[in-house]
Amino acid sequence: MSSNESPRGPVDSSRVPRYAGPATFARLPRLDEVGRADVAVVGVPFDSGVSYRPGARFGGNAIREASRLLRPYNPAQDASPFALAQVADGGDIAVNPFNINEAVETIEAAADDLLGTGARLMTLGGDHTIALPLLRSVARKHGPVALLHFDAHLDTWDTYFGAEYTHGTPFRRAVEEGILDTSALSHVGTRGPLYGKQDLTDDEKMGFGIVTSADVYRRGADEVADQLRQRIGDRPLYISIDIDCLDPAHAPGTGTPEAGGMTSRELLEILRGLASCNLVSADVVEVAPAYDHAEITSVAASHTAYELTTIMSRQIAEARAK
Repeated sequence: MSSNESPRGPVDSSRVPRYAGPATFARLPRLDEVGRADVAVVGVPFDSGVSYRPGARFGGNAIREASRLLRPYNPAQDASPFALAQVADGGDIAVNPFNINEAVETIEAAADDLLGTGARLMTLGGDHTIALPLLRSVARKHGPVALLHFDAHLDTWDTYFGAEYTHGTPFRRAVEEGILDTSALSHVGTRGPLYGKQDLTDDEKMGFGIVTSADVYRRGADEVADQLRQRIGDRPLYISIDIDCLDPAHAPGTGTPEAGGMTSRELLEILRGLASCNLVSADVVEVAPAYDHAEITSVAASHTAYELTTIMSRQIAEARAK
């Protein structure tokens, strides 16, 4: 596809039933079918960095299956994202499940290749370990980026069992490596017990602000989104979403569930409130379908990825119109 051609959109569900055909994200074309993409949806089937329940290696395909029900017009953002920009499913980044260091290197190299084509990434995990190599690649292109990290947990711990690369350590490594803009970092949806108060002290020293799930409940999605927009400003922004930011009632299919989380409605409304931010790439991780039922978690994740994709597509179209 050349840059002046109209984007190729999803399969027409009035002609081909939603449950038929390949399960690409939102029934979009594969990347190799269109040649290039403005937004590449890619999976990373990797969960060797988890500290509790495994299974997130199957998350990407579960999200794709759940995304069959997504439709091409997004009324919440008044946009048809797949008509505004070419969005395509880039398949999976195949990584070594037995060597975390090698897996991290493979993800980073693959992300470099995709970003090098001019695409933005909408990555489907996989466990949260994958955020570090993705951030490395995004920062190589944009410089240190602002980060919004939606999660029940801080993920700024130092090591687990002496391992530096795990799903609980990516953002400490990212701060240490200088790939984050430490004036614009926020956790959203955190809750639950910690190892000690020092966890919060260390996190604050790294530059993170915290919006707990209780804050979202008490203050509401609109006020939280406004606070986050002010903190981010016009900086290039990466959004990383661990699906366990949602309460287990809304996302039971995840590896480390914590009671007292956000609703899926709150998460989607906060994301919609960030539509004016300069979103350069994003991920949705930690969907573990073995613990899911009725596709509750993967449905929430697919809609989350849809909102993020819509934001990126709108911004791409607006930039081209200038």
